[in-house]
Amino acid sequence: MTPQDFRLAKRAKGLMAWTAWDLVPVAAALAHLAFVVWIVVGSANRPWWGQLICGLLYALAISWNVNGVAHNFLHTPYFRAKALNRAFSLLESLAIGFSQTFYTWVHLRHHEGNSDRPGPDGSTRDWLSIYRHGQGGRPESVWSYVFLGFFRDSGGSVYAALKARGRDDDARWGRIELAAVAAFVLAMALIDWRAVLFLLPFYYLGECLSQLNGYYEHFNGDPDTPIAWGVSSYDPLYNLTWFNNGHHAEHHFRPAVHWTRLPALRRALTEVQQAAGVHVIGPAHALGFLARSNRRARRGARS
Repeated sequence: MTPQDFRLAKRAKGLMAWTAWDLVPVAAALAHLAFVVWIVVGSANRPWWGQLICGLLYALAISWNVNGVAHNFLHTPYFRAKALNRAFSLLESLAIGFSQTFYTWVHLRHHEGNSDRPGPDGSTRDWLSIYRHGQGGRPESVWSYVFLGFFRDSGGSVYAALKARGRDDDARWGRIELAAVAAFVLAMALIDWRAVLFLLPFYYLGECLSQLNGYYEHFNGDPDTPIAWGVSSYDPLYNLTWFNNGHHAEHHFRPAVHWTRLPALRRALTEVQQAAGVHVIGPAHALGFLARSNRRARRGARS
């Protein structure tokens, strides 16, 4: 049995494109958007400590959605109908606060390069590569990757890249999504502008948490060996709540495999992965700095 055998067949009829299990992340996305509206609407009647908890949960939800719901959706769109996928992409844009379509393009570039090292021209194919701003062929510091990543690539640069690839429809839809996000923020501000201002630093924190997650999905990976491109975490709670995002080495090796099939793919690849030295950490990716092997690697890079 080969890894390709773990790809689901696309459905010929019905609402969902692959499996009814995709209704779970769809419901999660709806809940996320409802949570954002609830925070703003109830802000005036909430004590400061309750508002602080909501802000922290809001930040965590952004990273959770980006790396779970939105990530799986861009690889295996949930619905058979293109119109429904466009609508869900718009909904996700409102929930995560930026264009799902533009995120899709940046992430697919990520899979083109697989966190590659800079080439002869000094650049990486992967805009998200942990080596893109590193020195001497080493990953950059986790601090700069996490806190500066949000400012490095704008929606305008993604729009221009899509246009250059001839993907005019996606470039146009990405702009529509950004306009919808702006209108949504304005509507929330009309309800309670103080709540929107309060959430702004937590929005940035959510983006930083997403960058942190991405850093440890590849730190100690091998950008020259396809089966070891990613770093996996098999923490059961993490994979249950983040829709198997922990199976990152498996995902990079076979990105078309549906998220529900990644554990089975892992079992099929165990011996090959061990022989190739695939890096595995115990905690969830966002807590990768707690993994002993990662701490040793950081000390070695500084020495």
